[in-house]
Amino acid sequence: MSRIFDALQRSEAERSGRKLTSASDATELLRHAEHRAVSEWEAGAPAERESAAAPEHEVARNGKTASLDGAAPVKANGAKSKASAVAEEAVPRELPEIFRQFKKLRISAPAQGRLVSVSDRDSPAAEAFRLLAVRLRHLRRDRPLKKLLITSSSPQEGKSTCSANLACSLALRVQQRVLLVEGDIRRPSLSQMFTLSPRPGICEWLREERQLEDCIYFLEGPGLWFMPAGSSPSNPLEVLQSGRPAILLEQLTGLFDWIIVDSPPVLPLADTSVWSRLADGILLVVRQGTSEKRKLRRTVDAIESQKLIGALLNSSKNAPDADYYYSPRPSPGPD
Repeated sequence: MSRIFDALQRSEAERSGRKLTSASDATELLRHAEHRAVSEWEAGAPAERESAAAPEHEVARNGKTASLDGAAPVKANGAKSKASAVAEEAVPRELPEIFRQFKKLRISAPAQGRLVSVSDRDSPAAEAFRLLAVRLRHLRRDRPLKKLLITSSSPQEGKSTCSANLACSLALRVQQRVLLVEGDIRRPSLSQMFTLSPRPGICEWLREERQLEDCIYFLEGPGLWFMPAGSSPSNPLEVLQSGRPAILLEQLTGLFDWIIVDSPPVLPLADTSVWSRLADGILLVVRQGTSEKRKLRRTVDAIESQKLIGALLNSSKNAPDADYYYSPRPSPGPD
């Protein structure tokens, strides 16, 4: 113990440039070091103390409380579980300057619309998307997974609906910067789903007509950022193969924690091959009663096997865990 004390004395003396002449000088130096450490902690991490004082499973987000999916309390011996390590992502970070230039848009998701992660958060479908978000966060502990591509074998299988709901579920995590990219520039549908009017987006940036800050919007409510397709060009494949999508995703990777790209289907078009080369992982959406096995096999063969992280079964009518999910109902009143 005395050696530790002596080492602390020497370290503080070297830092301050003073010589130790007496025990009182050493005590004064250590007191000074303690005061400096406490001051730095109070100035640099006020939010950490607030989150530590909050309930184990809740943190503050935009003035409201949001559930930390999969969070677990710290063990009694001081060791943290894997889930509690995820909670450390909630430590506030200062946004880069460019985020101040992104326009803010307030959306109103229709009550009976497909955006269940916003309009009907207590539904089994919204719970399923939250569970998917938790699994993806766990998955990227073992592999790089920031740029996630959502696609399908054919149109009308629900890839855009899944992309939007998954992005909204990922954005529930406090201090997570989630960007939803409308990569299907031929037949975009996300803007309509968010009830947004046509705005500049990917196409304008790829044609070098607009800057990045003019093409990304913060959606108040869901709490995520959105990059729409913009005005579709007459030669979409040529624009995508210009090499600028790689430059775009490289810039976005440095700004966001999650980038969800809603891409076109795999089989009819070559557009998806451009996005898939740039993605860290690919999630394939399959719709029960719609997807054909033959096309699905061709799709799987066309995707890089090491990037295919899984498939999402949409519109399932016989999910084995359907009874696990439930929506809270008001308690019955007196007879």
